[in-house]
Amino acid sequence: MKRQQASTGQIVDDGKPTSAVVNDGKPTIHIKVYSPFKVYFDQGGDSISAVNETGPFDILPRHHNFMTLINPCDLVVRHSGQEQRFRISRGIMHVKANQVIVFLDV
Repeated sequence: MKRQQASTGQIVDDGKPTSAVVNDGKPTIHIKVYSPFKVYFDQGGDSISAVNETGPFDILPRHHNFMTLINPCDLVVRHSGQEQRFRISRGIMHVKANQVIVFLDV
C-alpha cells in the first residue's frame, strides 16, 4: 500500500497489499476473529456483519477505518460463497487498511 510519510511528505510503499484478490478477481478483505485463547477465523473474506449500538452493519472490502463495540449477536463472515456464523456475547471490531480484527470476550 502506498502512503505519504508524515515526517517528510514522501510517498512510500510499505509492501502491504491494498486488497487481497480471490481467483475470480473479486476484491476481499482480511478478517481475523479471535478471543484470548482461540482463533475462530483468519483469512480473506467477502464481508463481515455484526450489530453495534446503532444496529446491524456490514464491512466490505476497502471500508474506511472504523472501530466499534459489538453487541451480542451472530457475527457473520462471508467467504468463497460460504457463510460462517459465530454467536458472540461482546467484542471490539477494528477496521484499518483493508483488514478487520475482531477481539472477542474482552
